[in-house]
Amino acid sequence: MYENMEELQNAITNCRGCKLGKSRTNIVFGTGNINSKIMFIGEGPGADEDLQGIPFVGKAGKLMDNAFDILEINREEVYIANIVKCRPPNNRDPQEDEITACINYLRNQVMIIKPKIIVLLGRIALQNILGKEYRITESRGKWIEKKGILYMPTWHPAALLRDETKKIDFINDLKQVLNKNNELI
Repeated sequence: MYENMEELQNAITNCRGCKLGKSRTNIVFGTGNINSKIMFIGEGPGADEDLQGIPFVGKAGKLMDNAFDILEINREEVYIANIVKCRPPNNRDPQEDEITACINYLRNQVMIIKPKIIVLLGRIALQNILGKEYRITESRGKWIEKKGILYMPTWHPAALLRDETKKIDFINDLKQVLNKNNELI
């Protein structure tokens, strides 16, 4: 357990726990307000994120930002992270050994931030946080509570690039998150 984000980020900066550490340009640690009650978790960085060291800055990130703008969510007021902190080649899904090498960093981020709500962006985040038995098509848009945290599974923003009809679901899921956050305040 790391005491604070700076200590945790320093540990990740030097991580070579899996093969992704050898090919990365930058680690993609996470960004936003460490005191936020809302945390977003995706699967892993893409090419733009690897270059900039910031999660969700590529095409999928732009779609997420558009949804944030529509709902008046300030990106700097939430916290955004990924299951793995280094880019899988060709944007493939992170492999089991890569997730295993990295998941404790994410768990430490969650312990430091102490969010009330975690938005799980896509299948990889859902199954690696809540369990392999979960399916994104069945779980999306439904609250799941575990260990005092409310989880909202939704589409990964990259899925919105492939199927524009999912944008409405994504916006509606984020509306639920905002409404629940307002109830909890």
